[in-house]
Amino acid sequence: MKENIIQIKSYAFAVRIVKVYKYLCEEKKEYVLSKQLLRSGTSIAANIEEAIGGQTEKDFFAKLTIAYKEARETHYWIRLLTYTDYISKKENESLLFDINELLKIIGSIQKTLRTKNQ
Repeated sequence: MKENIIQIKSYAFAVRIVKVYKYLCEEKKEYVLSKQLLRSGTSIAANIEEAIGGQTEKDFFAKLTIAYKEARETHYWIRLLTYTDYISKKENESLLFDINELLKIIGSIQKTLRTKNQ
């Protein structure tokens, strides 16, 4: 089976988000915003997995679109948690680098599919 870069990167990001969530709950005693981050941040990889297993190209594109929206939401929660002093500037930069990379890859796949289907 060929390595799928978006599958690998989104899964690694989900693992990272779970660890950030645990840190926020255990160390910062933050339970509301961190739960939002957990949901959207892990949903990206779940939707990528569903896209890969899609029955049709339309299914694939639909799940990819959901993954992109979840990534945008995750970007928001990372910024909010940073500017409310729950996440350090260093951690923020690292998380934003990863989420921006996922957004670029997903966006590129979407663009390729749109171009192909025109």
